[in-house]
Amino acid sequence: MRLDGVRILDLSRLLPGPYATQLLADSGAEVVKVEDTGVGDYARAMEPLTDRGTGAIFEMVNRGKRSVAIDLKSEDGRAAFYRLVAESDVVLESFRPGVVDRLGIDYETLREHNEELIYCSVTGYGQDGPWADRAGHDLNYVALAGLLDMTRESPDAKPQTPGYPIGDMAGGLFAAFAIVEAILARELGNADGEYVDIALADVVASFSQAIAYQSLTGDPAEPRPGETPLTGALPWYDSYETADERWVTLAALEPKFWRAFCEAVGREDLLEEHGSTDPDVRAALRAELEALFRERTRDEWEDALEGVDAAFSGVYAPAEAVEHPQLRARGLVEESADAPPRIGFPARHREVATSPSETIPEQGAHTRQYLAEVGYDDGEIDRLLESGAVR
Repeated sequence: MRLDGVRILDLSRLLPGPYATQLLADSGAEVVKVEDTGVGDYARAMEPLTDRGTGAIFEMVNRGKRSVAIDLKSEDGRAAFYRLVAESDVVLESFRPGVVDRLGIDYETLREHNEELIYCSVTGYGQDGPWADRAGHDLNYVALAGLLDMTRESPDAKPQTPGYPIGDMAGGLFAAFAIVEAILARELGNADGEYVDIALADVVASFSQAIAYQSLTGDPAEPRPGETPLTGALPWYDSYETADERWVTLAALEPKFWRAFCEAVGREDLLEEHGSTDPDVRAALRAELEALFRERTRDEWEDALEGVDAAFSGVYAPAEAVEHPQLRARGLVEESADAPPRIGFPARHREVATSPSETIPEQGAHTRQYLAEVGYDDGEIDRLLESGAVR
């Protein structure tokens, strides 16, 4: 996808909003981080730090962006921001509901400066509802959405915190999608500007499609941890420990995959067990598979089932995953002389967007440049810098 020529003003901090705009920057958009004149994006100082002394999370999701520092609480700062808005396509913010109204940078106000503006708000619980003003982080959002409950091995077990911040990343991804959708609608003439309200909890809840029917209809077979086809109920769709105390996954939902697996490991006697709904049969089969997989190490199982169409894979730690030949072959790990390596844009296009610089923006590094672009002369910029309205 090519978003060359699209300018996005990103008022967000930390992870969800910056991840959304990083995806858009990787697609060619010009992303301008609008930071305050104080500490700026908190992620700049969050541990772990890179050898540049900057938060690693910040560097992962702010490549090739620009940064201007503006005090939006000052009249001069807001005036400068309004000029930037007039020359931009998108504004993304992640303040709590009501903050943008107090600052005078809400959608209706900014529309007065740009009728075709696309404005996206990213929050934990959305702009309305009884929880709209509640503080939260990723763990809270996945808890409300039902995902955290479904991480338990059994109804009596403790919920397991996901290894990745799923709500943050999913919300950022969906915000990027919604922004592109709004840009397309505008370019097709179906809309002028647009306001988009993204709630991270909503996005995670939308991931529940595989079990949503039972939940929505009060079906007696309400999905419980470890009891649905995709959460551990089926022995042919589960994880198993290996001889070296690592793990592998078998996802042989279809009979053809199960047959290929059984034939490859010399256990054709298990073929007829596939698809059984008898709890005793399933329990016996699981015990057989547990014993079988403990006979070899993870890598030995990978070698033994290489080329077998059995829906099988080892379980890899993140550090192993980024070095895996499959991800390396896809070019997902990007390396640059300007910044540490990162996980890049996870899609390939024939039409490649203009690659942005991989440099990490210093806070306010481009303030003077952008103020000049929207009509301020050097004397006016110096005055704004001296007054603290910008940095």
